[in-house]
Amino acid sequence: MSSKMSFVAFSGTADKLQALATMVSGAAAMEVETHVFLTFWGIMALRKDAVDKPLPLPTEYGEQGKQILEIMEQRGVTPFAELLRLATSVGDVHIHACAMTVDLFNMGKDDLDDMVEDIIGVGTFIQLAEGGSVVFI
Repeated sequence: MSSKMSFVAFSGTADKLQALATMVSGAAAMEVETHVFLTFWGIMALRKDAVDKPLPLPTEYGEQGKQILEIMEQRGVTPFAELLRLATSVGDVHIHACAMTVDLFNMGKDDLDDMVEDIIGVGTFIQLAEGGSVVFI
């Protein structure tokens, strides 16, 4: 297994961000250096004014989408943001925002949840990811 994993999160939907948080927390628990690069809707989900609000599911879930979200709540599934916060507190996990996207949406670091460590360009992320696995979500 790689001792380093990097994730590119460009989606802001519940299914993808919950999967991201689950994989990142697993990597943290296994002491794997982990970098998350948030871009486009992945960044929007970690804005301070949105981070703890329910996330949508993609339309392809149809009628089952609402049921899935209700089941997750009933079963006590830890929300993605809480899971990511936990991962950053227990492991070598670094969450980065894409500089181009932050600029595009006219945002700054103050607009993002505190778990977002910094704003970096794609070149810096590629350097951080070097030598490890990269997963796109």
